[in-house]
Amino acid sequence: MQSNLTFSSMVALFSALIVLAAIPSVSVLAVSTRAATSGFIHGVFTAMGIVLGDIIFILIAIWGLSFLAETMGSLFALIKYLGGAYLIGLGIALCRSKSSSVESEEAVDSSLLSSFLTGLAITMGDQKATLFYLGFFPAFLDISEVSYFDTAIIIAIAAVAVGGVKLGYAFMADRARLLISSRIRKGMNLVAGCVMIAVGVLLITKA
Repeated sequence: MQSNLTFSSMVALFSALIVLAAIPSVSVLAVSTRAATSGFIHGVFTAMGIVLGDIIFILIAIWGLSFLAETMGSLFALIKYLGGAYLIGLGIALCRSKSSSVESEEAVDSSLLSSFLTGLAITMGDQKATLFYLGFFPAFLDISEVSYFDTAIIIAIAAVAVGGVKLGYAFMADRARLLISSRIRKGMNLVAGCVMIAVGVLLITKA
């Protein structure tokens, strides 16, 4: 199966996405916070949510579905408000939590879902991401000639680049977590909770 993407354009796209993903942002903060307070696996699930959100916006941008994003403006607004409220609730829960080295399997499952939804909510709450990708991809390929195979390649590149960088942040945050005492960890939970609340408020109030 022939691709319209050249090897050099793939490398350039991959490199650009890595640089963009590594820039300190709300998503980086979310991944690091979840990994630092709950462990590496939670950072992984947060990163998965972020990647899924990026894939959705990439599909909208590549297949010329910007009109869909416009007609679904009210839905995006609803997602933004629900996501913000969810992050605020998660932040409050973190502030009230007690540091513990023992977790039940049920609690871990619930937290993994919340970590995934955190990443997805942060990404989907930014409708401007569609416009970003619409302006970003033409620098690397001709959007009008993109095939399904090309789309699959782009999604794979984005998943590896963005996901890989976020996992790197999660790993470093988790390593730092293991080197600190439970008292400091409790303080981190409080700080992380405040950060999540601030992110939720930002998500709701930003234009």
